This record gives sequence, structure tokens and C-alpha cells, in this order.
Amino acid sequence: MKVLIACGGTGGHINPGLAIADMIRKKYPDTEFLFAGTPKGMEAKLVPKAGYRLETIKVAGFQRKISLENIGRNAKALAYLATSGRRAKQIIEGFRPDIAIGTGGYAAGPVIRKAARMGIPTAIHEQNAYPGVTNKLLSKEVDYVMLTVEDALKFMDKSKFKYSVTGLPVRSNINTMSRSESRKKLGFDESFTILSFGGSLGAGCINETMAEVIKWHTGKKLAINHIHGYGGMGRETFPKAMKEAGIPLKSERLRITEYINDMDICLAAADLVICRSGASTLAELQAAGKASILIPSPIVAGNHQYHNAMVLGNAGAAVVIEQKDVTKERMIAEIEKLYGNAEKVKEMSENAAKLHLTDTNDRIMAVVDELLEKRKK
Repeated sequence: MKVLIACGGTGGHINPGLAIADMIRKKYPDTEFLFAGTPKGMEAKLVPKAGYRLETIKVAGFQRKISLENIGRNAKALAYLATSGRRAKQIIEGFRPDIAIGTGGYAAGPVIRKAARMGIPTAIHEQNAYPGVTNKLLSKEVDYVMLTVEDALKFMDKSKFKYSVTGLPVRSNINTMSRSESRKKLGFDESFTILSFGGSLGAGCINETMAEVIKWHTGKKLAINHIHGYGGMGRETFPKAMKEAGIPLKSERLRITEYINDMDICLAAADLVICRSGASTLAELQAAGKASILIPSPIVAGNHQYHNAMVLGNAGAAVVIEQKDVTKERMIAEIEKLYGNAEKVKEMSENAAKLHLTDTNDRIMAVVDELLEKRKK
């Protein structure tokens, strides 16, 4: 069996593609895989690192804001568009896949569209509650649409495709350790524990606010353990802010690092998580059953992080604060409410866990098997 997976741009598109490939390989060990992606996106590193072959296709998105720089970008995108269909056909004919799956990103557009028009059984996976442009367009052409959350249907014409809500695959080590065991590993006691981060690059808004939060609870000597990942964006500023406040980066109650390499342990230890609301992050919050304060990034396509966050907010699993409304006073007030209310934290945690689909892998493999049956016909 041969499987073509098209994805690219961000880890949010690439990691689900890799997870689906791993699932298929586990059930069908002799499967041959080919990934299609852009030559300069994260996929150029992540896919080969995961042990899969990658063929590249030049594709770029169009910029809506008028500027001299964007006029140049759009000219390049137009040139890529003119050749993308031919390159997609070349990739498909060279590999001859039995099925093709797209998990978002610009590269998925021409490849999955061409595969569908060549009669190859196709499916896409949409990670967000607000679908990306590529998947909206592809939903009208593919055989099957897999959704992380049903809310995405509000923005799609479901009469055009067959779909199922599969959820989003999460790392296998999430939710495998107890709260007490993880805190012991981190050197923390059993006090209220906060985990905050803004992703590998960091987020200025979260860093600035967490600096004030850490000053607040350390100054008051509250029984709060705090893990914070400031990311590349905070490399110069965050340690400096802590030094100026006389606060160590590591103590019996603090662990402040640029990047959190043991997220499974830190997530298990946390009572409250403060973060952005990318699809993969939220899937892990649900799998781990964690209360959260979510600050959606306002600079993403279609404001999709806000829609993602509101799935948890509406379920009583999270407090959602838009970035424009974030202040240190508001954040401290929200934390104070939860710090002093174990029952509320427990309720939010349980509501998050209720959103988690425990059979995501089985649901995705059911779609894969349906595509394979279609191929046999």
C-alpha cells in the first residue's frame, strides 16, 4: 500500500500528518509513505527527521493587505500557482498512491485537489474550530473530511462532503503520570501549580503578564508552584526581568526556562495551564483534563484560535481572555479565584476531560480503511 500525505507550514499541520502516518504504519507495517510539502516550511526538517520521505512543491498564500512588499509576495504566489498543478501531478504520477490525505497548509491544496481529480481516494483533516482556507476549498472535492471538533461545521457546507468528528491525535506520553509523581520529579510540593507558556517561540503578551504574576505570588509568598516557558521571544527580556526583581529562575517553587522539553511531566503536575489556543495544545489539555486560562493569538488566519478556545470556554473548561483584554490585574484576579477554589478547578478539569475523544486513532483509521475500500472498487 502507498499513502501520500500533504501538509506544511506549521507544526499544527505537520504533526497530525506524521501522527496519521504512524497510525497507518502500526496497522499496516508494509505501507510506503510519501509526504508532499514546501521546500522552506517546517516540514522540510520535521518530516525527514521522523523518517519519512518528502517531495517538495512551491506554493504560497496570497496577502490581502496592500503594500509594496505584499505585491511582490502575491506576484510570487501567482507564479507558484501557475506551476503547482503540474508539479502536483508529477509527484502523484511518480509515487502512484493508493490514497491521499491532507492535513492543512498551502502544500495540501494543489496536491490533494489533483489527487481527487485523478480518481485517487482522498481525505482531509481539519484541526481547528474555524477551518483554514485550503481545507474549506478541498472539502468540496475530497471523499472524506475529518474534524477535530464539530464546531467547524458551522463554517463549512456539510452537504458537499462526508465527515466524521475524529478529534486530534496527541502525544502518547500525555496523561501517563500522576500529579503527585510528576511534582516529585520536578522537585515541587503538593501546592497549587501553574504551568504557563507561549509555544516554542514564546508570546510577548503571555511573557509580560506572567512576569507580573510571578512577582505577585512570590512577593506575597503564596503557596504556588510555577513553571513558565518564555520561548525564543523572551530569551533576552524574561530572565532580565526576573533578575531585576530578585527572583531566581529555579527554586523550590519556580522553574523558568526558555523551552519546556518535558511537557508531559509539567502538564501532569499542573492544576492550571495558561497558554495560547492552538489545536494541538487544546487537544493535550483535554487529554490531560486540565483547567486553563486561554489567550488566543489574534494574528492567526480567521482568528481560529479564538474559535478553538471558545469550545473549551463554552464547555466550562477554560477562562478565555482575548489578548486586547489582558492586564496583570485581570490575570491575577482570575488566578486568585481558582487558587482559592479547589472545587472550581476540579470542575473545569473534569469538563476538559469530557471533551477528549479517547478513540481518536480508531476513528481516523476507520476513515483510512474506508478510503482503501474505495480504492479496491
